[in-house]
Amino acid sequence: METTVTSTRSPHTGRARIPRRTLRTDRWWLGPVLTTLGLAAFVVYATARVFQQDHYWVGEYHYLTPFYSPCLAAQCVPEASLFGRIPVEFPPLVPYALLSLPILLLFRVTCYYYRKAYYRSIWQAPTACAVQEPHRTYTGETRPLMLGQNGHRYFFYLVVAITLINTWDMAVPFFHGTDGGFGVGLGNIIMFVNVLMLWAYTLGCHSCRHVMGGRLKSFGKHPVRYWLWSRISVLNSRHMLFGWLSIATLMTTDFYVSLMASGTITDLRLFN
Repeated sequence: METTVTSTRSPHTGRARIPRRTLRTDRWWLGPVLTTLGLAAFVVYATARVFQQDHYWVGEYHYLTPFYSPCLAAQCVPEASLFGRIPVEFPPLVPYALLSLPILLLFRVTCYYYRKAYYRSIWQAPTACAVQEPHRTYTGETRPLMLGQNGHRYFFYLVVAITLINTWDMAVPFFHGTDGGFGVGLGNIIMFVNVLMLWAYTLGCHSCRHVMGGRLKSFGKHPVRYWLWSRISVLNSRHMLFGWLSIATLMTTDFYVSLMASGTITDLRLFN
């Protein structure tokens, strides 16, 4: 049985106008729905934890959640403040990690993968391939606000510095075991995996790939940079995967540290 679809062409756009939103019969909506739910879950959880302003530091093992690093407010525990504290108490709606959180947010929001994620799932431009979008016109990234997406390449350098701070936060607890010496607990492993995912996501960024080899006219004359570009290209091909994994490990790390800091659980020590 044949299905006839009537369409007309606009003399201005040349696009076929099909009465239905799409002719696809697969579950094309599943991807956008899951993406929306995943992003919403992270935003709600992260917002709640950032403004909670408590249960972020475990002094016994020097565990500091990434959501509060570096801790700058005068209310911060002194040992948790890597760069010292600003001698001013922050108001309730100002995050303790005032320096890093806006940069990390801007880096993620302007990331090429996350643009695709929220363009499709939230803005619906388009929702999926071969699915009609609800907008009458398409302007791309030509509007003033959208031009800010180009700042992604500059946020990358700042995020590298913040990821180095996260790496330091991860390394310090290894030397604050139960007896004050070297030790390994479940918290150390969780923080270590989180830092690995953060580096995989950050170094796999399109901006990092461009820095390493995007402007070269000949790879043959720059074998070292070509090798680096090749390794980063492997991470870049999995940028979406590392984007979601880094979100998952960030939430897991913060949740584990918050449970310990609140006294709900104790750290499972593997050594010392």
